[in-house]
Amino acid sequence: MSGPTAAVQERTRTMRSEASAVRRRRMGTVITYSVLLAIAVVYIFPFLIAIATSFKSEPNASASPLSLVPSPVTTDAFHELYKNNDFLLWVKNSAIVTLSVTFLRVFLDSLAGYALARLRFRGRGAAFATIVAVMAVPGVVLLIPKFLIIRQFGMYDTYYGMTIPLLVDAAGVFIMKNFFESIPVSVEESARIDGANLFKIYWLIVLPMARPALVTIFILSFQGSWNELAHFIISAQSTSLNTLTKGVAQLASGQLGSGNRYPLKLAASTLMTIPVAVLFFIFQRRIMNASSGAVKE
Repeated sequence: MSGPTAAVQERTRTMRSEASAVRRRRMGTVITYSVLLAIAVVYIFPFLIAIATSFKSEPNASASPLSLVPSPVTTDAFHELYKNNDFLLWVKNSAIVTLSVTFLRVFLDSLAGYALARLRFRGRGAAFATIVAVMAVPGVVLLIPKFLIIRQFGMYDTYYGMTIPLLVDAAGVFIMKNFFESIPVSVEESARIDGANLFKIYWLIVLPMARPALVTIFILSFQGSWNELAHFIISAQSTSLNTLTKGVAQLASGQLGSGNRYPLKLAASTLMTIPVAVLFFIFQRRIMNASSGAVKE
């Protein structure tokens, strides 16, 4: 009977070991999700406060600034935005600059990335090294040179000065170059044999294959230009050219009125966040899969 008894004991020990491993895995999963939930709450809570406060009255916002339940619920802050401030002008300026920068940046970044990935010319390596070096430079360092160039070319306080310096970014060129290099050269050679010129190959053959990278650049460009502030401060001073970021910054600093005005400020911030949030949630999977779609040879 010692044989069967030993086998039963061994099986029991195995089952206990497996049960213990399952408990450890479950405990690890619970801990992991608890930490992620805590991090999510830390990031989301300020946004929820902003939304809730935008529907509060001024006394309620001052008395209970961290409450998530407006008492009473009111839309006075949103009405005041449209009535007493140039909010619609800010939206128009932001839309003009953001859409212009986004579409032109996608085109120019992809064009430069394709040239660096496929064309062979003198200084190609130095050009790419310069682009990588620019990515490491903090944007604030370039503000004064940008301002001097904008003034020198007579673009200060115009839409041109607000948009042209933002039309190309080093990160976008870097992304497009790496993506184009992952596309098989044989695809372009076949088109070249059929008589397609260089631009036609880029526009009709290669660019459609780079759609994931294009979508990524589109979203990052939209988000970056919509939320841009420092560049707009040094490129324009007229109130007629104020963007949403400049207008909300003036609201937050108290330049456009006295008092706390928490509901008004956070109502403007909430409305400013909506376009970027909607665009991100619609295309977030495209951002995450930016490297998909190209096939290595």
